[in-house]
Amino acid sequence: MPKLNLDKQESTFLDETISHWEKGGLVDTEQAAKLRASYEVKGFDWMRLAKYSFWIALVCGMIAVGSLIIDDAVINWLKKLYNTPDIVISILSGISAALFYYFGRRRERLYPEQVFSNEALVFTGVLFTACCVAYLGKTFDNGSGHYSLLFLLSVLVYGVLAWRMDSGLIWLFALISLGSWFGTETGYQTRWADYFLGMNYPLRFVAFGALLVAACQALKNKKWFERFWELTYVAGMLYLFLSLWLLSIFGNLGNMDTWWKIKQISLFYWGVIAAAVAGGFLWFGLKSKDAIAREFGITFLLILIYTKYFEYLWEHVNHTLFFTILAMSFWFIGRKAEKIWNLKGSAK
Repeated sequence: MPKLNLDKQESTFLDETISHWEKGGLVDTEQAAKLRASYEVKGFDWMRLAKYSFWIALVCGMIAVGSLIIDDAVINWLKKLYNTPDIVISILSGISAALFYYFGRRRERLYPEQVFSNEALVFTGVLFTACCVAYLGKTFDNGSGHYSLLFLLSVLVYGVLAWRMDSGLIWLFALISLGSWFGTETGYQTRWADYFLGMNYPLRFVAFGALLVAACQALKNKKWFERFWELTYVAGMLYLFLSLWLLSIFGNLGNMDTWWKIKQISLFYWGVIAAAVAGGFLWFGLKSKDAIAREFGITFLLILIYTKYFEYLWEHVNHTLFFTILAMSFWFIGRKAEKIWNLKGSAK
């Protein structure tokens, strides 16, 4: 039987657990020794290194392309290609995307253990897909400025690809495109005015996030949506809570000029609403054992509290006292969290 390869924290936890069992008489010395011999501490987290290395490689690759583009010789060459039809660039980008998807999918079958290599290929295909859609939009652009339709097309393209390839990464881009479509479409419908149906952008996305979360709850037990349910739920919660956090800061004000002229305390009720929503999700998560709702609720409740602490007291409290209170509050939270963790460990 091969040994379990654990990180240091997991190994320490098991050592303490086995020692506790041994002292309590649940296992004898021989069994405890066998249990300790069944695992070992891994020397280095190579999977994490692989993951970060591939993402850094992609970022460096994009920087390299950017550096290449600003080179004088390349700029002169690009000027000669300036008249290349948009449809040609779109087609070439589409072909490139298809090739990256094909090789990514093929590698998933042949080398399923090389998760990050395969995801890097799929991610590159996603970028070429975006380029293909963008230049397709330029090809048929009639000057209306209704480019939100491109985001809607991206939602359909990414959605179909994610469904066919069973890819959470592509589905994530479909959700990002869906949010981009919503934001740009509401802007286009109002000719980029400050309000849409009386809502500024943060308030619009509160409604958008709430609808996405409600849709997830309605589809929770649907087999056909099971593989993308959790990712969609998390994305909806992010849309909802990030928008609530921005709303607690800026209120339902349409532009920065108006915001600068008012006192932050006049927007306190938006913070109360945001905190009530976070508290509601925390209560719902605890009652229904919904870990996602519970964690989002407690996390954003703390973020809101500390945001208001900085907003209201930064300019009115001595900075020594300000950071002393901040340090004491985090110490208190840490102690409570440690106590809860120890209680759970004892129960296990």
